Amino acid sequence: MELTYNKAHEKLSKLVDLIEDDAIQLDTLAEKVKQAKVLIDFCEAKLRTIDDEVKSALLDKKPSVKKKK
Repeated sequence: MELTYNKAHEKLSKLVDLIEDDAIQLDTLAEKVKQAKVLIDFCEAKLRTIDDEVKSALLDKKPSVKKKK
């Protein structure tokens, strides 16, 4: 199963909730923070890619302006 932005964001939200609620044992805190960092990096990369694709699509859709002679 491929990780999607929505799945990564959902997992990240759950990790953040656990960390903020002190629901994680100290023994596993470092591992959970590492997992969160991986998910953050994934989401940021996905958002950058989407942003680039949207900008590219918008540039392709602009009508070309021809100067009259």
